[in-house]
Amino acid sequence: MKEQNYQNHRRLVTGYHGLTFFIAAALFILSLYSLYASIKDHYDLRYSIMFVLAAVLFNLMFFYARSFALKAQDRAIRAEENLRHFVLTGRLFDRGLKISQILALRFAPDEEFPDLTAKALKENLDNDSIKRAIKNWKPDLYRA
Repeated sequence: MKEQNYQNHRRLVTGYHGLTFFIAAALFILSLYSLYASIKDHYDLRYSIMFVLAAVLFNLMFFYARSFALKAQDRAIRAEENLRHFVLTGRLFDRGLKISQILALRFAPDEEFPDLTAKALKENLDNDSIKRAIKNWKPDLYRA
């Protein structure tokens, strides 16, 4: 894998973010069309309604599965970075730090981490500003 940096740190999985999203969207659109056609042609609506419900269920599962996995990773990253901050400074994170800031700070190497943490808190930097302020990028190759 090439070196990770600000420009290439975002990860898109083609099969999930592309193909699965396309299939989920197409399934939902086709289910709505099927329901419309059933209503228009006075067909039995039971199967069309089941098709719409299945498509809605599939789309909800698609979005929530990703959301739940990211929330679990966010909690793990918060704990890891809080421990790293404690090891480097002898103090836990200030409660004023937002999770988005902590997630961005994980890319800062140990030498930059305490100062950048203080700056993020003091200036209320957003995650993109924190990432741009990092001089020597520390990759996170395990994020899903």
